[in-house]
Amino acid sequence: MDVYNGKVTGNVNTSSSKNMELELQIVLGITSLICLGIGLNLLIKGAKHFSPESVLNPKLDNVFRFLSGMFFSFGFLLIWIVFHIHEIHNQIYFIGIVIAFAGLGRLYSMVKVGSAGKYQDVIMILEILLGLSIIVLQYLR
Repeated sequence: MDVYNGKVTGNVNTSSSKNMELELQIVLGITSLICLGIGLNLLIKGAKHFSPESVLNPKLDNVFRFLSGMFFSFGFLLIWIVFHIHEIHNQIYFIGIVIAFAGLGRLYSMVKVGSAGKYQDVIMILEILLGLSIIVLQYLR
């Protein structure tokens, strides 16, 4: 704690707190770029990129592009959070939970229908770790 003119100001480890805030901003910034890049890519390609055209279901493509749009727009939310991180606190835990559950959704898919490939498995692990790291960094902030 800092003492100023005999009074305790309540500033505990401000440099450590600022470092945690910066690390949290970096992780959120990287995650926002991932969301924007992958979300836009999937939004443009649609479900037909992953299945033969002869079996493309319009309902599947509709839902796929809807969720891709959600993923893409989540990137903009994360960018806003990076620049306004000093205004929000407990809500960041929910951002970490959302990202971790995205990875857990992939894990559930892997258990139910099998692996989608090495690349998707790496993305799954990355999403889970990013979500957990956001939660931990916010807790330490």
